[in-house]
Amino acid sequence: MSIKEIQNEIVDEFSMFDDWMQRYEYIIELGKTLPLIDEKFKVDENIIKGCQSKVWVHGEEQNGIVVFTADSDAILTKGIIAILIRSFSNQSPKDILDANTDFIDEIGLKEHLSPTRANGLVSMIKQIKMYALAFQAKQ
Repeated sequence: MSIKEIQNEIVDEFSMFDDWMQRYEYIIELGKTLPLIDEKFKVDENIIKGCQSKVWVHGEEQNGIVVFTADSDAILTKGIIAILIRSFSNQSPKDILDANTDFIDEIGLKEHLSPTRANGLVSMIKQIKMYALAFQAKQ
């Protein structure tokens, strides 16, 4: 699936919920499905700067696609990074760099996060894009 198709799927899933308490619960559930990062990648250089809680993101290039793993010490943040990993993992660096993140606004995520969590979300996206940029430069 393309990034846009995955993002549309996520928007559809969130539209099934009537209120934000249900959406928060769903985000927490998504966090439980996150492909966990190997302990050896839980190092300072993989921590997202500007995040209220600790979030580690690691990307590897495998046969022209980028595979991300992540973890967080906070359950809500774990769900947020799970949404991003689902959108951008197993895609080419070019597709990741070209992708927009309008779907985050469509599901209303940013406006329902505290300012520090919203900053963390932006930092997570930047880090994912930086991995893609680095892998694209290698190709």
